[in-house]
Amino acid sequence: MATVVTKDEYFASYENLDVHKLLLADNPRMTAYKNAIMNNKDLFAGKVVMDVGAGTGILSIFCAQIGAKIVYAVEPTRLSSLIGNIAAENGVGHIVKVIPKKLENIRDGTVEVVDVIISEWMGFYLVHEGMLDTIITARDRFLVTNGLIFPCIAKLYAAPCQIPEFFEFWNDVCGVKMETVGYKFRESKCTIPEIMIVKPENLLSDGKLVASLDLTSVTINDLSTIGGRDLVFPANKSGKLQGICVWFDVEFPNSSQLSTSPRREPTHWKQTVILLPCCMEFDKSEPIALKITVRRDKRKPRWYRLEAEILNPEETEHELPCDCWLIKCIVTKKFILETGSY
Repeated sequence: MATVVTKDEYFASYENLDVHKLLLADNPRMTAYKNAIMNNKDLFAGKVVMDVGAGTGILSIFCAQIGAKIVYAVEPTRLSSLIGNIAAENGVGHIVKVIPKKLENIRDGTVEVVDVIISEWMGFYLVHEGMLDTIITARDRFLVTNGLIFPCIAKLYAAPCQIPEFFEFWNDVCGVKMETVGYKFRESKCTIPEIMIVKPENLLSDGKLVASLDLTSVTINDLSTIGGRDLVFPANKSGKLQGICVWFDVEFPNSSQLSTSPRREPTHWKQTVILLPCCMEFDKSEPIALKITVRRDKRKPRWYRLEAEILNPEETEHELPCDCWLIKCIVTKKFILETGSY
């Protein structure tokens, strides 16, 4: 097939080999995917696999090496012209079949139905870039009934955090207090989330689940609004609420996992932080109530808006048992521990 050159800015950005070097050098990412494939030989051997957004084709090659019958490497960028050679270099050129076009443009009957779909589709805060839509389309068009998707579960988490580097600098600039400028600086940052490494010690609480997506059943319509639940975080230490840290985990069939948590080895996704323009002081065990919503931009469907709302913890339902200092939670937790019932 002739290579299709796309003018789509999203796809064009993935023709930059520096981007792919960054992805291939991401040890947690590569290890998680390789282990998910290599430790599940029985799920791939003799199967037809589709690698959606194949990039350099490395996942396609892993699948071929473990015994897949055919691997369709779907890649709409110029990189598609390299995948065949890379597969041949690794002795699996006869197994990896390159499809150099957008998945949505594959005509019916062009490929067999597939037993497994694999893809590294996740963006910052999980859904940035909107590639999950394409995975859903692949599932609905090409996956056999009860077929497998790698990864199969995606979970979005959040936790209140401190971001001292955005606050402390302005307290003393060559002996001059510039908090007025600091506030304006942070205010300007509030419109776009920060992609950064958050140190575990700067989390004010354990993470809470914002949303869980089952890739075998989630729909494109479900992705219009994600999350939106009221969450209560008992502070695990005294500190300053300066931002909200967001990250994701994905799970593969047979329970292996890739995590982008601040408590795990850093990845190229880092964490996403919703920065607050000013601090709020919290004591240990004090409840922090938040609502986190991820909402698709109607004009730019590959973009999402991260929305954070600070709530009144006394008017917000708490998960049980709750470790915060509100009397109702202390009494309820004591009752649960004594009786073993909720």
